Amino acid sequence: MEELLAYLARGLVDDPDSVSVDSFEEEDGTVVLELTAPPDEAGRLIGRRGRTISALRTVTKASATRANKRVLIDVVDS
Repeated sequence: MEELLAYLARGLVDDPDSVSVDSFEEEDGTVVLELTAPPDEAGRLIGRRGRTISALRTVTKASATRANKRVLIDVVDS
């Protein structure tokens, strides 16, 4: 899941090396993926009215469902 999100996010930005994904698991088993990008690139990842990040969340959640996991994605400005 982490690799999938990183791959998709790096394809959307001008500087792919500036994007990173960190993951950790909460007590209830939910996997939290923190998508870190510079402020100017974060706008590209979120998209207009949040459509791009919504699509990223949908694809990542579909991948997580196949692995019987629950996943949350947070966009963090670096």
